[in-house]
Amino acid sequence: MTDDVSVGSVYVVAPGFESVLENELERLGVTPAFWHGRLAVCEAPPVDSIWALDVWTTPEIHTIVSIGEAARLLKSRQRNWSLAPVEFFRRAALIVDKLPPVKASPLVFPQTAPTSPLGAWTLLASDRILFSQSKTSPFPMGEVKFVEDREGPPSRAYLKLWEACTRLGRWPEPGETCLDLGATPGGWTWAIAKLGASVTAIDRAPLSPAVAAMSGVSFRQESAFGLEPRNEERVDWLFSDVIAYPDRLLTLVRRWIEAGRAARIVMSVKFQGETDFAILDQFAAIPGARLAHLFHNKHEVTFFWSETGIF
Repeated sequence: MTDDVSVGSVYVVAPGFESVLENELERLGVTPAFWHGRLAVCEAPPVDSIWALDVWTTPEIHTIVSIGEAARLLKSRQRNWSLAPVEFFRRAALIVDKLPPVKASPLVFPQTAPTSPLGAWTLLASDRILFSQSKTSPFPMGEVKFVEDREGPPSRAYLKLWEACTRLGRWPEPGETCLDLGATPGGWTWAIAKLGASVTAIDRAPLSPAVAAMSGVSFRQESAFGLEPRNEERVDWLFSDVIAYPDRLLTLVRRWIEAGRAARIVMSVKFQGETDFAILDQFAAIPGARLAHLFHNKHEVTFFWSETGIF
């Protein structure tokens, strides 16, 4: 199958989102030549993808006659490599053993992402290797993993905020002000307060008592959609993990941007049913915005916006 393919890009998708990525790529004029596990292998050059966790930007396919030859080929290109495990696990493990070790320990948030160049590879067959010296994510398979806090936060939603901030390379700091819309039970508020920033949580339901009692946290029991941004004090960060239809969230984010009351916005855009690519186009068209499907996202993407275009 791979013998006649001239590969130009490879897209790594989160488990269960293969069809969403394929639909996105087709909208962008790219059709995968074939799938290899969660890897969409394409002949076309790389395109900007929201739903890919990682994009291999300089892929090559080579025939290998031995484990040693595969390792020598990879080491001749650069030091650091990460395996995309799909098939031929024993043979792949033997190749890994001959490569320089690469630390991929979970991050202790807040911690910056790795900066060393990292390539990626996989075995298409026992004698066929697909690899790319460059890729868009500094993490293996684009999966940002953390040392989790299993006692403090009231939900696991905080991992989305940790990943969003890690991707940005920027997070709330002491002295900065934040607004958390749709905060209950308080996973994002907890994460913000732990960083030492001041955060006002907004929700119609009360916060977890432990989160409400944290230093720097204040709570207003009202609807996130009922706020009039022009009447609010300006904040350094506007966060939102509100469960709502994407068109309502688009209206909400536009109101806050037009009011000029937030320097930065990080918002979950959740889908109920089919993925609405048309609404994502409208989010992406906002100047200073970008979108990404995070490793810790479900059927949702994260919207990032900065009034300067730079976080």
